[in-house]
Amino acid sequence: MKKYCYINLFVLIWGIGLGFTQSAWAEGDIEKGKTKAIACQVCHGKGGKSTNPLYPVLAGQHTQYIVKQLRAFNSGTRKDPIMNGMAAPLTEEDMHDLAAYFNSNGAGQ
Repeated sequence: MKKYCYINLFVLIWGIGLGFTQSAWAEGDIEKGKTKAIACQVCHGKGGKSTNPLYPVLAGQHTQYIVKQLRAFNSGTRKDPIMNGMAAPLTEEDMHDLAAYFNSNGAGQ
């Protein structure tokens, strides 16, 4: 009986640890995103603060929104000749890192 208690305890602790790891990854890494965003600055401006009305301001944008749009460009469900090419090589981690970085640059900063 004790053996099953230890197994259940192990599974519970492992599951909690996995949950923390996934949520931390899902939030993205701002510093990694800053490095990955260098190419984005050509159109979206430094830190995502575009001054060109043709390109949206990404600074301060909700992370979930940025990830959703990058996924759509990546998969081709959202069409844009430039963004489809830019998003094509992005991994899920890249998308979360970029979203964290742009979100951290609030539009008013």
